[in-house]
Amino acid sequence: MSIQIPTTANVATANAVSNLTSKISEYTAWREHLIATIDEYIDWPGHMDAFNAIQELRLYDIKENLKKDQLVLAFLAEFSRGKTETINALFFSDFNQRLLPSEPGRTTMCPTEIFWDNNEEPCIKLLPIESRASDDTLRYLKSKPDAWHKVRLDTSSADAMKQTLRALVQKREVDVETAKKLGFWNEDDTSMQRQLETYGKVEIPVWRHALINYPHPLLKNGLVVLDTPGLNTMGAEPELTLSIIPSAQAVLFLTATDTGITKSDMQIWTDYVQKRAAHKLVVLNKIDILWDGLESDAEVETLIQRQMRNTARELGLDVRNIFAISAQKALVAKVRKDDALLKRSGIYALENALADHMVQSKHEILGRAVITECSNMIRNSRKLAHIRVNGIKEQLAELNALQHKSRDASKEILAKVVAERKRYEASILTFNQGSEKIKRLSSKLLRHLSLGYLDTTLAQTKQDMGDSWTTVGLNRSIREITRLATNLAEEIIIEGHTIKKHADDLYHLFWSKHGFEKTEAVELNMRRFIEDIQALEGITDEFCTNPVNIMTEKHFLIRKFFLGLGVQIQAIFEQAHLDCNRWLNQVIGDLKNQINVHKLALDKRAELLMESHQHADSVIKNIETTEKELAKYQEQSNQLDAILLKLMRGIKFNTEKNKTVDQQMPVAGSNATSTQAGNPATFDAPFIATDTSKQVH
Repeated sequence: MSIQIPTTANVATANAVSNLTSKISEYTAWREHLIATIDEYIDWPGHMDAFNAIQELRLYDIKENLKKDQLVLAFLAEFSRGKTETINALFFSDFNQRLLPSEPGRTTMCPTEIFWDNNEEPCIKLLPIESRASDDTLRYLKSKPDAWHKVRLDTSSADAMKQTLRALVQKREVDVETAKKLGFWNEDDTSMQRQLETYGKVEIPVWRHALINYPHPLLKNGLVVLDTPGLNTMGAEPELTLSIIPSAQAVLFLTATDTGITKSDMQIWTDYVQKRAAHKLVVLNKIDILWDGLESDAEVETLIQRQMRNTARELGLDVRNIFAISAQKALVAKVRKDDALLKRSGIYALENALADHMVQSKHEILGRAVITECSNMIRNSRKLAHIRVNGIKEQLAELNALQHKSRDASKEILAKVVAERKRYEASILTFNQGSEKIKRLSSKLLRHLSLGYLDTTLAQTKQDMGDSWTTVGLNRSIREITRLATNLAEEIIIEGHTIKKHADDLYHLFWSKHGFEKTEAVELNMRRFIEDIQALEGITDEFCTNPVNIMTEKHFLIRKFFLGLGVQIQAIFEQAHLDCNRWLNQVIGDLKNQINVHKLALDKRAELLMESHQHADSVIKNIETTEKELAKYQEQSNQLDAILLKLMRGIKFNTEKNKTVDQQMPVAGSNATSTQAGNPATFDAPFIATDTSKQVH
């Protein structure tokens, strides 16, 4: 059976494009609008020498992050709740059959990421389960192609695709010692106990992790779908669960009408969703079991509404976040183009909620980060443009004055500018001395966040744990790391205050002596670093006080949890290093740019005055030239205002698109803290923090 890659035109039902598809397309258009606006700023002709290499590289970095940005949707549930069928119904109904394997019992056996990377052919990559025996993290293994078993996907054949993807459900039997070594043995799992008693072995997945690269339109627009197995498998991959929930733009937690909220459902909810997911929706699946024909439609609807209210009460949610669906009937309806059945399946309401929660969440996070940082850059460029325009106006006024003054009077004007230039050069000498002092202090500050220091600390902590991987030892270790990190942050804050004071002295010098705008250097903010570390301590405390972990002391799980924490802590340190380095470049970078522009203006004024003083006939020519320059730079200033206005309009996503937002434009001189742009959609991002500089896969 041959298939075609679905296009945007046929990605939904015959009657209409789904709201989810529409919203993701609009989100992609919004990203492209931001990229185009940043390009306009990069190409703005007024940069001249004031546009330093660090700033230019940062803008290109932001653009690349926007291009690679992803919208992450995670599915969490116990086995047999219909996760995979829901994924099929939401995204892959175009195949007119089930793309991902979905059948009664345990289906998806390993965590699966579905995305599109244009740099690679359609394929599925599978990580052997034996890799769990090593201390290699998923983050590290994703950078090692040889660690994965790769199978090409034949996108021209639905049957071939379906057969290839059945690898996701492959299992094999092992003895109990191997199961324990790989972290799969659970004495509380009655199914495992029966397997062991009957066959002398237990079943485990063949694969640890799967990456599916598939050219679906939604995936091409940056959507990443995460299908996670049940409680046992999730619990055995702490690195995944430490990152996946905080990084996802929306989490779908599935329950089933035929089971209700079970004990294991509640454990997944409390351990991985309730406190860790900012945007969470609950799906009450399999409502079609109520369509037995014995009750009227109204009676069935009453039953569904009652179960939704009960589910909301048990999970402590507003009932508006509960969605009752039949994923199986939704898939059938989409395949058969049956609008009545599709409506009854409840999938429309879920798609709409996903569109609103997921896209708006990512827009708010990424939009705020990009627009804040870029608007700060543009605002500083506006300041430089105004300095340049004001310098030319003074130059023009002096040239006009020369026309009507005697030679002796013109000498006074020239002497005044020369004297001003000398005072300025003396101030520049003070600036250079202060800049060198700040540079030395900056090197000392950044050493606190070196990964070498962190690696040594983590290695020592791991050595202290030895072979006795216990919750007590784990809790003690993370508390020590938190204490060290907090002390580091306090030292960095103190040193940051010292650097800021030196920078403020330089700002004051050029304000008091040369008429610069009265302003101060921005504060160094370490709150994000401290909160991220403290959040990890909180998660560790929850893990270590969980009665299941205390009673069983699962050494494999505790060791993996520690390694996962190490990955997160390293990511937090890397982010803090980037933030501090960016702050250090900014702390006197804006002043340095203003000094350069002001110096160029003084040099130009002195040069033209000298020429006009020596050659009276050149005055009129210089006035004409200066008037042209003034018009050019005023036009450049207007262009910059237009770019800033366009960027600020990007704050509103497909809402009041044409509304004037002059009132939203930042005030010159405000100290908005710049935030890194780039992939909250990353498993390797710090907990809670959003980092778009790394891809999920």
